[in-house]
Amino acid sequence: MKLVTFNILHGRTPGAEVDLDRFVDCVAGLDADILALQEVDSIQARSGLADLTALAAEAMGARSHRFVAAIAGTPGATWMAATGEEQPGTAAYGVALLSRYPAVSWQVARLPRIPFPFPLYLREPRKVVVVHEEPRAAVIGRFDTPLGELTVANTHLSFVPGWNRYQLHHLMRDVRGLPSPWIVTGDLNMPAKPARRWSRLHCLASAPTFPADRPTRQLDHVLTDEPAFTIRSYDTPEMAISDHRPLVVDLERIGHENDSAAR
Repeated sequence: MKLVTFNILHGRTPGAEVDLDRFVDCVAGLDADILALQEVDSIQARSGLADLTALAAEAMGARSHRFVAAIAGTPGATWMAATGEEQPGTAAYGVALLSRYPAVSWQVARLPRIPFPFPLYLREPRKVVVVHEEPRAAVIGRFDTPLGELTVANTHLSFVPGWNRYQLHHLMRDVRGLPSPWIVTGDLNMPAKPARRWSRLHCLASAPTFPADRPTRQLDHVLTDEPAFTIRSYDTPEMAISDHRPLVVDLERIGHENDSAAR
């Protein structure tokens, strides 16, 4: 079974506009069975008013998919924290989870946010900036897969050091209330060591994913509690979109009776 996490930068190539055909080709080329996307647009002018989740679902042949907005409105302009009660057709930005396998259930987790602007020193470009922290959310799906039923959580955590760890700890409280095995994935904005520590899960693959042209840091992770999960292979292929590379893992489950049916 192939699982992919990918921060898509709303389908944009750095220094260029969004090309929807290029986005669709990239998703199709990943050939994911379960696909976790972050920085996903819905009905935004910058991405041609497209529903990127629906385009991705068609490109990969998904049977189940769910978009969860973290922001209602336009990032960088006028927005508010999404509640899930927005009117259809509202511009939004968030995370999406897509699967070629049927979904048994869906959950949404809204993560704690720093509610006020605050100064933050950035090592690059070595200056203090005032941060208006965006809301963060997670989409959690329970899927009936060839490896058995799995709970998969996809999120995009804060880039603020320490706060992202708090958000991950908060998310894990929700995940642990759901049936295991669990897979927690997404752009966690932290290295592997704190990701393991604060989730109390183990990493399935270690590879740099950011920046896309010459990756030096792993911000994107696939974590699990299941010791029987092993990796046949993993990859971080260079893509025609985004400032991240996707993390692609080909999973198997030792001793599972349907292992031969897994991709």
